[in-house]
Amino acid sequence: MVKSATVLVVDAGGRGAALIHKYSQSKHVGKLLAVPGNDLMGLNTTKNLKIFPDLKTTDVKEIVNISKRENVTLVDVAQDNAVEAGLTDHLIKTGIMTLGPTRMAGQIEWDKAWARNFMKKYKIPTPVYRVFNSTKPAKEFISKNPNKRFFIKAAGLAEGKGAIPAENTKQAFDAIDQMSKFKKAGETFLIEQWLDGEEFSMFAITDGKTFQIVGSAQDHKRLYDADKGPNTGGIGCSTPPLIVNENIYKQAELIIKKTIQGLAVEGRQYKGVLYLGAIVVNNKVFVIEFNARWGSPEAEVLVPGIQSDIFEIAVHVSKGTLDDIKIKTDGNARVAVTGSLKPGIPEKQRELFGLKKVLKLKDVTMYGARVKREKDRYFVSSGRLFHVVAEGKTVIDARKKVYEAMSQLFIEGDNLHYRTDIGWRDLERLKKNDLRS
Repeated sequence: MVKSATVLVVDAGGRGAALIHKYSQSKHVGKLLAVPGNDLMGLNTTKNLKIFPDLKTTDVKEIVNISKRENVTLVDVAQDNAVEAGLTDHLIKTGIMTLGPTRMAGQIEWDKAWARNFMKKYKIPTPVYRVFNSTKPAKEFISKNPNKRFFIKAAGLAEGKGAIPAENTKQAFDAIDQMSKFKKAGETFLIEQWLDGEEFSMFAITDGKTFQIVGSAQDHKRLYDADKGPNTGGIGCSTPPLIVNENIYKQAELIIKKTIQGLAVEGRQYKGVLYLGAIVVNNKVFVIEFNARWGSPEAEVLVPGIQSDIFEIAVHVSKGTLDDIKIKTDGNARVAVTGSLKPGIPEKQRELFGLKKVLKLKDVTMYGARVKREKDRYFVSSGRLFHVVAEGKTVIDARKKVYEAMSQLFIEGDNLHYRTDIGWRDLERLKKNDLRS
């Protein structure tokens, strides 16, 4: 095993910040790089960190050049666009160790139409779906199924915002028209059956032959409390979700097994992190989507719980020897709350206050995303800004800590937005159990 490795994480946000934090804990890692990285990635490490803010995760040639120039030992390809761009393929050709799937294996995420057809072929449970390449036949299909509820989904990558719920014909027509705003990602789109149930995600690390489950989480995608408002890329998260009982776990595990085996049969051996986005309907698990990497903010609650050396895990994945180790996790509950600007306000630079107070709190970690640092001051302007994560024995403990931390933060002009009900489903379950006992 390498004594002083250099690790490059390809990501810009909270997911990448969580990975930088975890790699910094490895006894094997001496230097850290991030493309493009962000100004707060160094908050949780004293190890040498270098970011490349002017690069994109799809700048394949330059990332390969940096990896050579900086004598990088391992590249963690943590971002979906980088997978689609084939970054892993280019790094492998160069002889650089990677954690992340090839472009063709990653098609399970970046092409939802291909992915649904793959799932159908390998008898993996999915909603009923239809694939379309133009609006006219799609609207004709909706007209023949009046006032049924559907999800209209861009087949390509759309920053987590390509799935639009439609509860009636008018909303479905509007959603179909919106596919054009996703440009190439929306040229092909799906109309899927609306399933009523509870969502969760499960994460496996695989070397293409064997896999190990490393945790489950429950993302909160809607912008406002009580799951109202538009879908976001994720506005908060909790782990472990209590919906994942023994029966649900076994079903999800079988889905992951079938997927990894099916991809191998297709000549697309999958190595890296596989994200199963699922929904439980009448105690049966259906696949909403697969992601070819950690999710965000799921990574922010799951990666900190990994107790095994993450660099060692990556080496075993790359070498195809994952069976030689057992990945350990701490089993703690964690809740992440995502801070953003209040919806609808003009985008401009505003100062963020209270960050230093949050960093001093016990059992609380902050992962930056779009926060700019200027000496000892911090500024924000748009998007998901940061993720505050707290841990505890139960979701109740973690929630209390995370919301105490959020109360310390303030954006100039009182413009901080965050949901106040992250983990609400499990909170209700735990309260009901207390009443019964």
